[in-house]
Amino acid sequence: MALVRRTPRVGLALGSGSARGWAHIGVLQALDEAGLRPDFVCGASIGALVGAAYAAGELERFADWVQSLGMRQVWGFMDFNLSGGMLKGEKLIAFWRRNFADFDIQASPIPFAAVATDLHSGAEVWLREGSIANAVRASIALPGLFTPVPQEGGRLLVDGGIVNPVPTSLARAMGADIVIGVDLNSDILHRHLQPLVLAPDPGATAPREPPAAPEDASAAAGDWLGRLKFWESGSASSSAGAPAQQVAPLPRSPSVLDVVMTSVTIMQIRITRSRMAGDPPEVVIAPSLAHLGVLDFHRAAEAIEEGRRAAQAALPQLQRFIQ
Repeated sequence: MALVRRTPRVGLALGSGSARGWAHIGVLQALDEAGLRPDFVCGASIGALVGAAYAAGELERFADWVQSLGMRQVWGFMDFNLSGGMLKGEKLIAFWRRNFADFDIQASPIPFAAVATDLHSGAEVWLREGSIANAVRASIALPGLFTPVPQEGGRLLVDGGIVNPVPTSLARAMGADIVIGVDLNSDILHRHLQPLVLAPDPGATAPREPPAAPEDASAAAGDWLGRLKFWESGSASSSAGAPAQQVAPLPRSPSVLDVVMTSVTIMQIRITRSRMAGDPPEVVIAPSLAHLGVLDFHRAAEAIEEGRRAAQAALPQLQRFIQ
């Protein structure tokens, strides 16, 4: 019997990253424009949310909605809670059910799956049946932010990015021969690797240039980790009349939410590196999103554009695998 070469099946693994996840929209748009339609889509956390919209054929309408979000609209989805997490998440999922498709995952036009984490055992949970809205709600349940999602048998599910931030293994289990992994957090740790230095004495004979302040100071103050708030130093004189030396600016004190969100992000970066070393995707798309905070959901246009740019840059590498 003659062997016939078949076209490899492509799986898309959309990674976690909170508000940076809107970049997945740009990635998917760029792939569609290049004629590359994945055979399987899976996601963790925000990747599950965007992946569900894509699998349901709702991506463009979903993209229009996220780009219309302002700070007021984002806060409107905040249903604050006193136990289990800051937010219940019910407003967001209720909005999804009213405005976008909610159906059984097994009936999805494009095969879809989401990753969650069993809070009691720490096990990775693959959600491949049941309500697609319920699967998304479980996958985005970031500990400390959203309340866990109960399942039958007393199991509680939380964010899938805790155990598998870029779910390459799930895409392969679904049947993918070639996996495209979208890593939203690859450059986060690099953004704060600028050492603090003392600015030179203004009266020195040959002063060195002080480090430049960020062009957008308001954006720099939006996310504390690695973004130092620059203050203008006042001048003071010593008893001898010598000009005072400028000192390096200090970071503002982080909030509890800052600490929790940044700690989770760092953890996910480390887990992503470990899991990709053991089961690397054939192609990695890594948008540069360090300038976006984890709750900057109102900055969708920036994230989408960067996702599009990163996907277009990866197209030549992808073409080698599927031709």
